[in-house]
Amino acid sequence: MKKEKKFITCDGNYAASHVAYMFSEVAAIYPITPSSNMAEYADEWAAFGKKNIFGETVQVTEMQSEAGAAGAVHGSLQSGALTTTFTASQGLLLMIPNMYKISGELLPGVFHVSARSLAAQALSIFGDHSDVMSTRHTGFAMMATGSVQEIMDLAPIAHLGAIKSRIPFLHFFDGFRTSHEIQKVDYFETEEMKAMVDWDALKRFRDNALNPEHPVTRGLAQNPDVYFQAREAANKFYEPIPDMVADYMKKISEMTGRTYYPFTYYGAADAENIIIAMGSVTETIRETIDHLNANGENVGLISVHLYRPFSAKYLLNVMPKTVKRIAVLDRTKEPSANGEPLLLDVKDIFYGRKTRPLS
Repeated sequence: MKKEKKFITCDGNYAASHVAYMFSEVAAIYPITPSSNMAEYADEWAAFGKKNIFGETVQVTEMQSEAGAAGAVHGSLQSGALTTTFTASQGLLLMIPNMYKISGELLPGVFHVSARSLAAQALSIFGDHSDVMSTRHTGFAMMATGSVQEIMDLAPIAHLGAIKSRIPFLHFFDGFRTSHEIQKVDYFETEEMKAMVDWDALKRFRDNALNPEHPVTRGLAQNPDVYFQAREAANKFYEPIPDMVADYMKKISEMTGRTYYPFTYYGAADAENIIIAMGSVTETIRETIDHLNANGENVGLISVHLYRPFSAKYLLNVMPKTVKRIAVLDRTKEPSANGEPLLLDVKDIFYGRKTRPLS
């Protein structure tokens, strides 16, 4: 059922912060360009007593660094509070040690990242996906959005999916290109999102919190035989995520009238040449596709929304059977690798598959 449309003029950081505030009880923050505004919005709203979906004011705490913010997120989640943070670039890298702990302990935190280049031969406050690509091994599920409207529509799925799956989510969008782009967008009210929460899963999370009334031992040291068994045991929590995300996307699509899937196709139904990409570039590609197809071309685009776990099923579900050539657009550089991450993920889908080779 479509919701009644309500519009607001805002940038991507505002949209992400709006969603994060609704679903969070604690926000641990530290500023870094271009993510700082997300934390500032949350801090301002908390100062004026704005309520989240639980009817509470979010507790916002600024730490001494991004590493401290990530540690506070970890500790807050262990205490049973839904917690978020906002960051980018080097700040995200400082959070990696705690990200392994948060995912390994099945804690449903959510990080909102305005993706930005990492300092290499020089520093850049603009740029690419090198920061988020550096965290794809941490065990976080990863959601990509490419416009202010997509942030407003899909950022809730990061929070809803984290609660339901017990796996933390990293939601990212392009720094400056989306984080600071001002658009008129359709937005969700608190009650609309509250109705989508899996309250049983949330209760299980709270019941598992550290509490002196029912003490447990955590933060163990394990030998390899036990450690790797536990790592493998986590697989069952990741396997349902693509279906969970697809289910939430179906509900969001019904509410908004905008169609979303883990991978979304746009273009000619019988396209022979397609691009696979994620982030703000997909908006430009759609306009280009409209122009080319109107002039006799036969092209299309697959936009990646659920990047981790990377689902072969949902990618192939939307890929036209007529495709002969695929161009994969990465926005990062991995020196000495055989290819950049998204390219290798797509190539892996076709490895060993009985199909006409793609050139």
